[in-house]
Amino acid sequence: MSGAVTDHPELAPVRPGEELDWAALEAHLRSELPELAGEFSVLQFPNGSANLTYRVTVGDTRLVVRRPPFGQIAVGAHDMHREYRVLSRLHTAYPRGPRALLFCADTAVIGAPFLVSEYRPGVVVWDSVPPSMAGLPDPGLRIGRAVVDALADLHRVDPEACGLGDLGRPDGYLERQVRGWAGRWEAVATEPGTAVERAGAALVEKLPVSGRTAIVHNDFKTDNCQFAEGDPDLVVSVFDWDMATLGDPLVDLGTLLNYWPTDDGSAALAIPGLETLGLPNRDEVVTRYAVRAGIDVDRDGIAWYEAFGCWKTAVILQQLYARYLRGETTDERMGERGAQVQALGERALVLLAGESS
Repeated sequence: MSGAVTDHPELAPVRPGEELDWAALEAHLRSELPELAGEFSVLQFPNGSANLTYRVTVGDTRLVVRRPPFGQIAVGAHDMHREYRVLSRLHTAYPRGPRALLFCADTAVIGAPFLVSEYRPGVVVWDSVPPSMAGLPDPGLRIGRAVVDALADLHRVDPEACGLGDLGRPDGYLERQVRGWAGRWEAVATEPGTAVERAGAALVEKLPVSGRTAIVHNDFKTDNCQFAEGDPDLVVSVFDWDMATLGDPLVDLGTLLNYWPTDDGSAALAIPGLETLGLPNRDEVVTRYAVRAGIDVDRDGIAWYEAFGCWKTAVILQQLYARYLRGETTDERMGERGAQVQALGERALVLLAGESS
């Protein structure tokens, strides 16, 4: 495999400036989960861009603690209660959802609402095939197919069967999504009339009619999936459910395609290096998803959903960059997030221009 490989350790010491009140957290966990016994320690999951996620160890028990980032929070963003609600129920119908154990709304504990879930060991694929899979036949092809299967299987879940039938309002979902993300863009935009702003207007103009309703993850991508070490054929966990709702499942497919390498072999938008893995091509992704999910996917119409995913990613990157400029994070990666924003807006416009009328 060619291409630069970036080190993405699963765990690291807590990043300076992202420490919490560990004594208060420990006391709360021991009070709410009295079965915990033993020494308390914390490491951080360092690869995420927004929510702060930590692995807390108490004796032989390992837990995941997630809270929103420091600073200004967009309305409806980083919803830890929503994530808790989803993960406390979804695992009964979709085993890839890690089980949530506890939600705390008391901001006096660590400064924000937070959730606690089970910790699952495993491997996340970033910009290279993990060493435990590298010697297997066609690992990239198998990794990509497993990611697509995990998405299709989510969209086959009956929300009512796992207590999530009232998670969202499917009627008007796409219109609300575009309107909501346009509002977030206005809150962080640095100049008017940009490609991102024009793409938002074009998305409204070409808004499609939704078909089936499903549980929508809203940020489904390869690096939000976890594999068992050495097994490229099965996603065992899917992370980051704070935007999950009920709506048009093709939004998730468009998001996945937004992060997928293009068919001419050029770099993936968000994670350079994915193009070196040997992932299945985009046509196979759409075909495999459609068959497994049982959803008819219009090959021309899917361009709107990919454009939406591209545009939404641009808004998210601008939000992260704005947090850096406001001094709300010490993570130097966030200072680089603004560089891709307008290029993503332009790409969304190109996708919409090529969409069949």
